[in-house]
Amino acid sequence: MQLIILDRDGVINQDSDDYIKSAEEWIPIAGSLAAMARLQQAGYTLAIATNQSGISRGYYSEATLDAMHAKLQHLLAEHGGTVSKIAYCPHLAADECECRKPKPGMLQDIIAHFGTLPQNTLLVGDSITDWQAATAAGIAYVQVRSGKGERTLAKGVLPADIPVFDNLADYADSLLGA
Repeated sequence: MQLIILDRDGVINQDSDDYIKSAEEWIPIAGSLAAMARLQQAGYTLAIATNQSGISRGYYSEATLDAMHAKLQHLLAEHGGTVSKIAYCPHLAADECECRKPKPGMLQDIIAHFGTLPQNTLLVGDSITDWQAATAAGIAYVQVRSGKGERTLAKGVLPADIPVFDNLADYADSLLGA
């Protein structure tokens, strides 16, 4: 595995059923940014794939989303890391686009962008739609309990062989042998 794709809300930052609508509301989960920097420093390429239907719902603009991602990159740089690509889908589920998870389009675009192969790629997510997108894209999947992860696990629909970690930092510790 060379490319690690991260879901955003619930994996990197705190999630909200009311949407993250501003850079001020974008608050990293404890340890997530340090974990991302460690993964990158260990040689992994990091990308983000995030559904952001709040744009289509009128909750925030693409400029506001850019500000959230600028904050993410700034805070991550303080840990010595960077995200190489941030992809997002602004559409509603009803739009039936190809980029919105659980469809694999956004993941496939990221994989193509880096010229890597699905078997060298992994998605870290917290929801059923993350797992479905990873499965549809033919890539490995890791589930975290943070964000919507506990609710997802409680539904009992994920295969038993999916690795589960408390959060992104826990996954990085396991992967890097820390």
